Amino acid sequence: MTQLVITLVVVFLAAFALARTIRIVPQATARIVERFGRYHRTLNAGLNIVVPFIDRIKVEVDLREQVVTFPPQPVITSDNLVVSIDTVIYFQVTDPKAATYEIASFIVAVEQLTVTTLRNVVGGMDLERTLTSREEINTELRGVLDDATGRWGIRVNRVELKAIDPPASIQDSMEKQMRADRDKRAAILTAEGNKQSAILTAQGEREAAVLKARGEAEAVVLRAQAEAEARAMRAKGEADAIGMVFKAIHDGNPDERLLAYQYLTTLPQIAKGDANKLWIVPSEMGKALESLGGLFQPQSKPDKDLPAKPPAT
Repeated sequence: MTQLVITLVVVFLAAFALARTIRIVPQATARIVERFGRYHRTLNAGLNIVVPFIDRIKVEVDLREQVVTFPPQPVITSDNLVVSIDTVIYFQVTDPKAATYEIASFIVAVEQLTVTTLRNVVGGMDLERTLTSREEINTELRGVLDDATGRWGIRVNRVELKAIDPPASIQDSMEKQMRADRDKRAAILTAEGNKQSAILTAQGEREAAVLKARGEAEAVVLRAQAEAEARAMRAKGEADAIGMVFKAIHDGNPDERLLAYQYLTTLPQIAKGDANKLWIVPSEMGKALESLGGLFQPQSKPDKDLPAKPPAT
């Protein structure tokens, strides 16, 4: 019985010693090993063997990039305005030994260093520059933090400002100013649009008037040309007709009675005009009528019984 108990105790101690000897470290982590209270070595990821009851695992350090959000910090600008700034720090532990022994709590140290650096940087800017210079503030913060945390085994990768909140009264004034600027720009754009519209309308009306006047002038010219051509053609026709009539008259060898009849048939056409209120009868009218009257009187046949009148000597 005693031998069995001793065997069990030895097996238990061997198993416990083996468990304390073999240490498995997960990926992206590191463990600090102390021997007799002093730093001995750093266990990297994988299987590691330590001396049981002599070596002690002090702390496990996360080697991944970490993101820490700090609460809003009141900061006074150069024009004596208090703004509230939220910051986000992206950092990574590069030396587990330094992060363990060089600083008690690197998270608290980074936070306090961020606050003091932020107050120094923003304290030299006015409110307007602070609101519009986020990239400049981020760059200065990252430079200062990277220099200070290098000896702590920490590398600051990025620093971002989540929000910069000015006082409520300043926000209200800024919103009013922005609304006034937008209203001003809108009024200017509206006036420019109306101006351009009026200019384009005037140009269109002018071009339309010019085109209309040009069209009317061309129409008048064309009508005048058409009327001139028509008159020329009518005059030519009348001249040709008169020539034909004149030729026909001369070819027919007319006597005075035919000419008188032709004259009488022309008189109604002369009197047809509305402007012919008074017209003068020529002196030859009587002779023409006498000749015309003789045209309608029967000619007396010579008496056969009477002797012919001798011609006058």
